[in-house]
Amino acid sequence: MNVTSLGIMGGTFDPIHYGHLIAAECARLEFGLDRVIFIPARIPPHKDASGILNEDIRYHMVEMAILNNPAFEVSDLEIKRGGISYTIDTIEYYRSAYPGCRIFFIMGLDSLFIMDTWKDAERLAGLCRFIVVTRPGYNIKDEEQMREKLPPIFWKHTDFIQIPGLDISSSDIRERVSTGKPIRYMLPEEVESYIHNNNLYREGQV
Repeated sequence: MNVTSLGIMGGTFDPIHYGHLIAAECARLEFGLDRVIFIPARIPPHKDASGILNEDIRYHMVEMAILNNPAFEVSDLEIKRGGISYTIDTIEYYRSAYPGCRIFFIMGLDSLFIMDTWKDAERLAGLCRFIVVTRPGYNIKDEEQMREKLPPIFWKHTDFIQIPGLDISSSDIRERVSTGKPIRYMLPEEVESYIHNNNLYREGQV
């Protein structure tokens, strides 16, 4: 398959859930992406790594979650690279691996709001386009302070897409499991079963 437009979705995926999958699929359809690659971070730069599940387990959960979508794939690029997982390194890799391909980085509003702290954020903005996923009714124009924090080149390379509102987060799933609450319909059944069968998130990993 000749890939001319590639979506990259990075994250901890601890665990992956339907919010991630819907965001990726909506972005794929809206922007005509040939493929979306999910890339679990080995060590995320903005989180306490001591409380994060083993990277191989997180990778396997993503692998299970995307199995039925032929346009999705998972990569262990950041896991094998080791060290802290910086998006700039990942985007540079894919620009080299897919010369001439349009690269889109898919992210949520939470990532947007800390974009000014990312490694080489301004240079990164020149290497790809950002697809920022928002909920219906949200207007980034209301975030005037946020717009002033980021360099102009960032806004020239950013698109916003609204997706169905789902109040699901990985942290909420972890907490629900640790307190014995159900997580059905929040993530794929295969991932839910894997979490329960392997007693994940049951020892205070919230």
